Amino acid sequence: MNYHQIDYKIYGDEMQFVEVELDPQETVVAEAGSFMMMDDDIHMETIFGDGSGGGGGLMGKLFSAGRRILTGESLFMTTFTNTGTGKKHVSFAAPYPGKILPLDLSQIGGKIICQKDAFLAAAKGVSIGIEFQRKIGVGFFGGEGFIMQKLEGDGLTFVHAGGTIIKKDLLPGQTLRVDTGCLVAMTGGVQYDIEFVKGVKTALFGGEGLFFATLRGPGSVWIQSLPFSRLASRVFAAAPSRGGAKDEGSIAKGLFNLFDGD
Repeated sequence: MNYHQIDYKIYGDEMQFVEVELDPQETVVAEAGSFMMMDDDIHMETIFGDGSGGGGGLMGKLFSAGRRILTGESLFMTTFTNTGTGKKHVSFAAPYPGKILPLDLSQIGGKIICQKDAFLAAAKGVSIGIEFQRKIGVGFFGGEGFIMQKLEGDGLTFVHAGGTIIKKDLLPGQTLRVDTGCLVAMTGGVQYDIEFVKGVKTALFGGEGLFFATLRGPGSVWIQSLPFSRLASRVFAAAPSRGGAKDEGSIAKGLFNLFDGD
């Protein structure tokens, strides 16, 4: 097994970060921009692709890096290696309010499919690739497009999602319907499809969109309560058109704004 066996500890409740403990010569691979802090004797290096060594040579590295462009990620990733003699620590922070989910790929079939931007960090040896959605309906209306992230290997990986995360274990043939943006990750055996919301009034005025994500077992799925797109739309809707904050201030200020033309 070529993956590195790392230890970790997650801190915080809503704005979490993960602290990874590295033995001498152990390495963790992280998404560019997720770094928070590290001890002395940890060597940081920017690399093409994920550093898993799946494709040897320059062309293999270029192909690995090119796949990441299709998921909207940076062309580069960053490795952190303990070059000292004792245990060292490096920490990675979540990009927005939510939870960091540790997943041991050796316990879930060696493969996980997750939403774009979910990957945070992983033990060196884990392959970070792409998963194409073969069905046109899933690609256009699945909330994540044709391409999702695929994490493969036997090591430990960390993904991040918004709000609270819940895991659902599906039996063979068991179906779960979720909002298309709430799906965080699923194991390789789960069938993913899109279902149109029944009823014209429900579809047009229900406020939940026109489509469900239909997940059919066997396998495990992870669901988030606050997709980033939902959070961003609420923040955008509440943002003032010019200065100050919406519904902020006194009656006098409101009258001033009235005469001022607001």
